Amino acid sequence: MNITSLSQQLNVSVKELRQRMSEAGFKVSPRARKIDNVLANQIIEKLQPKKIKTEAEKAVDIKKPVKIGPVIAVRDFAVALNLPVTEVIKTLIQNGVIASLNEQIDHDTAAVVGEELGFEILEDKQENLGVGTVAEILAKEKEEDLIERPPIVAVMGHVDHGKTKLLDTIRKTNIVDTEAGAITQHIGAYQVKFKEKTITFLDTPGHESFAAMRARGANVTDLIVLVVAADDGVKPQTLEVINRAQMTKTPMIVAVNKIDLPDADLEKTKRELAEAGIQPEEWGGKYIFVPISAKQNIGVDKLLDTILLTAEIESFRANPKGQTVGTVIESNLSKTQGPIVTVLVQNGMLQVGDFVAVGAAYGRIRTMRDQGGKSIKYAKLSSPARIAGLSTLTEVGDILLKYETLPEAQIKANRALQARNAKRLAYKTGITGDEENQQLRLILKTDTNGSLEAIQQEFSKLENKDVEIKIITQGVGDINESDILAGESSKATVIGFHNKMLPAASRLAKQKQVQVDLYQIIYELTEDVTSAILKMVIPEVEYITAGLAKILAIFATEKNSMIIGGKVKEGKLIKGKKLQIIRVKETVGEGKIVQLQHNKEDVKEVTLGSEFGAKITTPIKLEKGDILRLVEEKIKERKLRKKE
Repeated sequence: MNITSLSQQLNVSVKELRQRMSEAGFKVSPRARKIDNVLANQIIEKLQPKKIKTEAEKAVDIKKPVKIGPVIAVRDFAVALNLPVTEVIKTLIQNGVIASLNEQIDHDTAAVVGEELGFEILEDKQENLGVGTVAEILAKEKEEDLIERPPIVAVMGHVDHGKTKLLDTIRKTNIVDTEAGAITQHIGAYQVKFKEKTITFLDTPGHESFAAMRARGANVTDLIVLVVAADDGVKPQTLEVINRAQMTKTPMIVAVNKIDLPDADLEKTKRELAEAGIQPEEWGGKYIFVPISAKQNIGVDKLLDTILLTAEIESFRANPKGQTVGTVIESNLSKTQGPIVTVLVQNGMLQVGDFVAVGAAYGRIRTMRDQGGKSIKYAKLSSPARIAGLSTLTEVGDILLKYETLPEAQIKANRALQARNAKRLAYKTGITGDEENQQLRLILKTDTNGSLEAIQQEFSKLENKDVEIKIITQGVGDINESDILAGESSKATVIGFHNKMLPAASRLAKQKQVQVDLYQIIYELTEDVTSAILKMVIPEVEYITAGLAKILAIFATEKNSMIIGGKVKEGKLIKGKKLQIIRVKETVGEGKIVQLQHNKEDVKEVTLGSEFGAKITTPIKLEKGDILRLVEEKIKERKLRKKE
């Protein structure tokens, strides 16, 4: 090796190199221009300075905590990690998850990918809206109250590998009896009977539904049946299902389908799956492989046997008398019945007449039908039921909870709606939230440093307990393309003060749909920021008693309604308003005033001290002495709560 090349490699001068070689005991002639390669390597090893990690490099060794919601778009995940989206997509692919820029991934997937990229992914549970996950609710049940329940099974796999045919075969031969003798409508799930045992099949969740359910704490699936065609082997969606099952720790059974075809190769399929980390039991692994032909109905009974065996080992249990909990698996709007929602019951029992909150919807269950379209009064553990009576449509994965009264359910749903609206507003305007508070994200550009300092001082006066003003970047000068890109990547609003936006930046802002606001007066800026903060503060809802009346007499009882006489004890009663029915200091139900009379004349309201007659629609049998309570909702004015 040339001495000059060696000195350059060690980043020292030739003179210094000769001196250091001599000090290190290497005998090299002062006039030598070349040395032996073996000796050169020894010199490099001896004289190369040991690399000292920089602070940035040390930081890589520490997992950086990043809070995200239970589900997040790939693009947003990259922003949260402050990494190029291409790097995130590449790591997803390496983990067997094929996801586009705008596709959502669940928290478990993000956690695995984040760890590989040097981050600790923490879950922001705000989207669960305070109801807790199904698992958290079940964890509160007493051990002695739990009983075995039917397993809930998702059949998944690559396109054209026979998922639908397998489900059809199972359904035709083992379907639970209905009046019609078959499924009359698609409700997202159905139950089959096999050897006196019940199995619930999801029909069938795509990967997005699978993630959406998990995103709201609703891990509906107990078991995954992975269908792999024996003539086609492992494909991209096969690997994606495998990865999702492993990330969510969901037990999995492999159904190797199409074994009746001449080019089926069971052993090759096993080898490919083993290479993907799915070792068959007979090869010392933990996964049961069941060869089947869904078309010829070969091995399907053995597959069902395996499902029941796995369910017995895993011990899926719940409390039939506990807190009623379910998860939405389908939601649609009927022209005649309004919002129709299919729910899987995961704890307790769901009954007609129950008051429920389902995400941002609430209501009293008016009707309930099973998988055959038959009207039912209740749905047991692991049963799918189509319910009507909700105030609005829900989203797949929303959690259903039962409440004692309709106002309780309404309060919970209203809170959910407010939180959801705040989240949607945040996405549109660059406002985002974390677990403890919301953030108003801003890119701030001003004409001078003096202006910048003045605005910072004004913003400090707006510090509060609910919303954080987060300045992503700040600087002096006109708004340029870099500011717009920063606003896009961080979902921030770009603020300009006493300056302008460059033409190229203006075009880019329109293209990227980044919000840009320019100001000339500082108090207008602070007013707008204050307004934006207040919009993010979830208002408190107060339910006040507007009127109380005592039932003095029952005049007539009709179907779902009663005619009564009473006297107003407090406030007033108003025709058309809903009432709470209170008996011995407990709320026993609800009703609605459909007709109101005073002195034998129809009136719209009766006031304190007035005696009246009224027709009230209610499923509750009213009694003499019952108290009718008129409740009104009052939304408190939004205010900033100053930090202490």
